[in-house]
Amino acid sequence: MHVDYWQEIREDRLGRIGLYLILLLALLAALAPFLAPYPPEARVGAAFSPPSSRHWLGTNDVGQDIWSGLLYGARTSLVVGCGAGLLAGTISVLVGTSSALVGGFYDSLCMRVVDALLVIPPVLLAILVGAYFKPHLLTLILLLAAFLWPGGARIIRAEALSLKEKKSVAAARTFGAGSLYIMARHIVPDLGPVWLAVMIQDARRAIFMEAGLSFLGVCDPTLHSWGKMMQQALEFTYLEVWKWWLLPPGLALSLTVAALSFLSFALERILNPRLRGEREDAGH
Repeated sequence: MHVDYWQEIREDRLGRIGLYLILLLALLAALAPFLAPYPPEARVGAAFSPPSSRHWLGTNDVGQDIWSGLLYGARTSLVVGCGAGLLAGTISVLVGTSSALVGGFYDSLCMRVVDALLVIPPVLLAILVGAYFKPHLLTLILLLAAFLWPGGARIIRAEALSLKEKKSVAAARTFGAGSLYIMARHIVPDLGPVWLAVMIQDARRAIFMEAGLSFLGVCDPTLHSWGKMMQQALEFTYLEVWKWWLLPPGLALSLTVAALSFLSFALERILNPRLRGEREDAGH
């Protein structure tokens, strides 16, 4: 049975909320150069100015506009999340599908590598590597993707093992199709929704990890990040400034992670027939 995933997400309440939140955040990030009244690194006022018509969220300890920093921080979070999610999801598909189709020693080797990487906390590895390299944006995306793909690879492999038993795959093998052809023409196209779900999960984790690394000060100090804003604001919690400096980036980060989680929950219900059936029964 064909499932219209786009329509299903829009009909799911959590999916709809998550989709609208992500679209809103993406729009704010894309329009940051036009919506931000000042460059985020520019000193445009007195230190610790309260919110006003000139500075919507006031200024920080060096007179930089907090609202401008918040908008540019959204760009960093979404670029890192989308980039790391796409790259990690692609690696997961390549490793998972090839492992399922080739089998044998190659499959065992790939899964042992995945098991070994899953045992090690990715946040700890990211902190250690980040503290040494102080990664800029592209390096940060590569770093996070390198630690996020193993979980998705196991999910993709399980789905590919099921798909390779389809009659169309057996027919293709009968006519002499190789593993690469079968993977490109028969397996990967059917993995689209699962691939999307894996990328959303990886993007959510990447955004959270990027904020954590920035908060700990192990990223490029020139990056405008919500984590960095929270780290700087914590030094001045004894002043009233924390209300408009610490809370907005924390709220923005929470909304972004929650929006991606809502989308992930919606996709899980769509992909799992049992959960979809429970939703339909609840609607009657």
